[in-house]
Amino acid sequence: MMLGAIRALVPAILTTAVLAGCSSAGDTDTDTGKNGDRAPAKAAESTAAEKGATLGGAGSACELPVTFDLAADWKPEAVTVEPGSDFAALGEQGSATMVCEIDAKPAGNIGYIRVWQGKGADTTPRAALEDFVAGEQNASKAAYEETAAGPVPAAEVTYTVSSELLDEPKAERAFAVATPEGPVVVHLGGLDSQEHEEMLPAYELAKKTLKLG
Repeated sequence: MMLGAIRALVPAILTTAVLAGCSSAGDTDTDTGKNGDRAPAKAAESTAAEKGATLGGAGSACELPVTFDLAADWKPEAVTVEPGSDFAALGEQGSATMVCEIDAKPAGNIGYIRVWQGKGADTTPRAALEDFVAGEQNASKAAYEETAAGPVPAAEVTYTVSSELLDEPKAERAFAVATPEGPVVVHLGGLDSQEHEEMLPAYELAKKTLKLG
């Protein structure tokens, strides 16, 4: 079973469970076209997500170098990655390590927003995303854009992931920001492209409300 499919289909991967450290990096096609990078496809018009809790601060479910608002009913849980686990490929992508998983099932969708911590305080958001996408061996049609997350400079990527379990590639996207502790990548997957589209308001809420610290 492909790792991208596993990430999308298995229920709440190891919130305080033990993961570990081998990555599944492989060949990734980056579609830039003749005139440079294509901008990520714009999200379909949809109703803004209702605000729930704020994630990332001291005492929240996941303490992070950033804070952002969650959509109502989405459930966050911290992920601990420990070298030596049998589930290494689920907890690392490229050089980024999963630190938080936000489950959409209580809100009626099948999918997650996952937060990944990268390495290097001088790593740019674009470089962090390129590394992240390269860690998904079934990714293709990556399109990057310079943007902002709240007031923070950011980069965003949209791409597709193929799987033997799906009839067609499914949509994925992520944005990244730089922090003194290294880049933070916020990723939205989904069971399929329809679930992905339905969860976009929650992703956009996180992006719109992100702050450092």
